[in-house]
Amino acid sequence: MFVLTIDQAGSRSTRDRVPDLLDLLQPISAVLPWERSVGDEAQGVVAAAADVVDAVLLCLRDGDWYVGVGIGEVERPLPASPREGRGSAFVAARKAVDRAKKTGDRAPLAVEGPDGERGAAEAEGVLALLGRHVMDRSEAEWRILDLLQPGVRGTQTAVARVLGISPQAVSKAAARAAWHEEQAVRPAAARLLAWVDGALPPPPDGGAVL
Repeated sequence: MFVLTIDQAGSRSTRDRVPDLLDLLQPISAVLPWERSVGDEAQGVVAAAADVVDAVLLCLRDGDWYVGVGIGEVERPLPASPREGRGSAFVAARKAVDRAKKTGDRAPLAVEGPDGERGAAEAEGVLALLGRHVMDRSEAEWRILDLLQPGVRGTQTAVARVLGISPQAVSKAAARAAWHEEQAVRPAAARLLAWVDGALPPPPDGGAVL
């Protein structure tokens, strides 16, 4: 299982943004509800790796959050609140969010799994690359990207019509923002996380899980 611990950056000099974060994460399915854990920090327990990817990238897009992903066991029976949760996934998430605060110019996220599990570092690397693209996009690009639908034929023409711009402008924005690459890599990031969680078998002979 996955535990996400998300801490607000610069909280001493800005308003409390945790309520906004909880609203942002509400659409992401969680085994236990997204809640404020302590102070300016939120936490959630997630079962599906794809939902972890969605949550991480939403936080990075919103900005000013340190995101820690812990992979491991969650003791059962499950409590009513993440604040009462116990298990190695919670310990890993705490370690991850603390490390996320030290990533420098890189995307502020970290992934921690069982000791010696190299897949956690690989998943972190892929998420960090995706996160950098997400963080670097402009509001003008997001106005276009938010309307695009992956795998839908003619979506760029439809978005151009809605926004009153040319299909070429939509295509250039998607290319500049690496939107197509993001859509292709999201499932790979989820597979890496699922591998570390034990939901997928390890690749043969130490090969790539991708």
